[in-house]
Amino acid sequence: MMKRFKLYLAVSAAALTLAVLTGFQQAKKAAAPADPLLDGFRKSTVASVSDAVDQVAGKRGFMSHSMRPRVPGNIVGRAATALVRPAPAAQATPQLAVKHSVEMIEEAKPGEVGVIVLENGLDVAAIGGLMATAAKSRNMAGIIADGGIRDVAEIRALGLPVYARSIIPSTAVGRYATVAKQIEVECAGVKVKPGDIIVAGEDGVVVVPQEKAAEVLKRAQEIDERETKMVPFIKQYRSLTKAIQVFDRI
Repeated sequence: MMKRFKLYLAVSAAALTLAVLTGFQQAKKAAAPADPLLDGFRKSTVASVSDAVDQVAGKRGFMSHSMRPRVPGNIVGRAATALVRPAPAAQATPQLAVKHSVEMIEEAKPGEVGVIVLENGLDVAAIGGLMATAAKSRNMAGIIADGGIRDVAEIRALGLPVYARSIIPSTAVGRYATVAKQIEVECAGVKVKPGDIIVAGEDGVVVVPQEKAAEVLKRAQEIDERETKMVPFIKQYRSLTKAIQVFDRI
């Protein structure tokens, strides 16, 4: 009887320890704060947001067609940026090659989107498994890389969405050095400022200027609503031409 009681105490103590550790780990991984604008963009589509930026901002918000989901997953969040430029090997040390990119990740708030720009860097990886692990541990929403990605299987296992312009095994060490973080950058043809909203999905990546975000969201919602009405209309009349005339939308 005494042996069974001691075994019960040991099992209970182990269970309590596990529960405490699990709770501690969950508490460490902070959740992204509520943001009504981001919640609204999550309910829209990338295409509608792209059209809304065209109409509201009067300029393109969509990145180049070569910016693709190399590790799939939808992304909506505010941008945090890093800029990386070609450098002589002596300056492109392991520390300097990723300095500002790593600092940007380690200072990121939960739910933010890392935007890393390697100038003329399609043949160099802007992010690999180690940086992705750090981003995931910070609970970032994802990474947008104007450059390459490597360690794809490892990053896929992490479940961190990454959009990049190429898949390449090369390292930035010996080739590139970071020059700044949290500045305006040009990523795949679109200017991105820290705090701008990134909306990404299978259709591509769109940048919403933060100063026009509320207006862009309202327009995107109007577009979504109009298209929702167009689908049954097209099915009923079997005519896209007539739908375009009625709804003034394609």
